[in-house]
Amino acid sequence: MSLILLIDDDDSLRKMLRLTLTHFGHSVQEACNGKEAMLMFAKTPPDLVLTDLVMPEQEGIETITAIRRISPKMKIIAMSGGGRGSATDYLQMAKALGANCVLEKPFSNEALASAISEALAA
Repeated sequence: MSLILLIDDDDSLRKMLRLTLTHFGHSVQEACNGKEAMLMFAKTPPDLVLTDLVMPEQEGIETITAIRRISPKMKIIAMSGGGRGSATDYLQMAKALGANCVLEKPFSNEALASAISEALAA
């Protein structure tokens, strides 16, 4: 199916999402922050990026902006459970900066599958 670059600083959540995505039939590259993700993105551009927004080193908002600069048509899904602000605020900002879809944590596997289908079709 698709190669997905999964970016999240929560090791447990990243592992669970990787298992879910591979169960859906996708190949997955994993990064623990935006800085690491951008190195991977430059080496092997994915079909879709699934990124958390609140992370150390380089947050998701910065990562979305950087990806949009070098690959304007890249499919991006932003996810957040909040942080210093509400999840809704972060997700609205991500959408305004070019995320195709947004997911508020926690989300169901069905919501994830739907967001992936929607983003890839965009």
